[in-house]
Amino acid sequence: MDDFQGSEETAFVVEEVSNIIKESIEGSIGGNAYQHNKVNQWTSSVVETCLNQLTKLGKPFKYIVTCVIMQKNGAGLHTASSCYWDNSSDGSCTVRWENKTMYCIVSVFGLAI
Repeated sequence: MDDFQGSEETAFVVEEVSNIIKESIEGSIGGNAYQHNKVNQWTSSVVETCLNQLTKLGKPFKYIVTCVIMQKNGAGLHTASSCYWDNSSDGSCTVRWENKTMYCIVSVFGLAI
């Protein structure tokens, strides 16, 4: 079983996850301008779309997905995360996306089952 640990079928592939995140953001927010009353809907849509696409990969992971949407208004935003896990099997990916009116930061954590 250990031979498969690093194989493409069972590994957390950051590039693959990054593409899923980007497609989920584009599909959910796309060319919209920031609207306060849409933010809850957008964040839910982004995380649900990410989870759906990640589970379709059929890999042996539990996933945690977070999404922050912030209006571009000159305010600062700092974020950090730390994990206690197995670096050989678990992984994470964070994407920062922006348009003229907002930032969207999505993180995915994949924990091997």
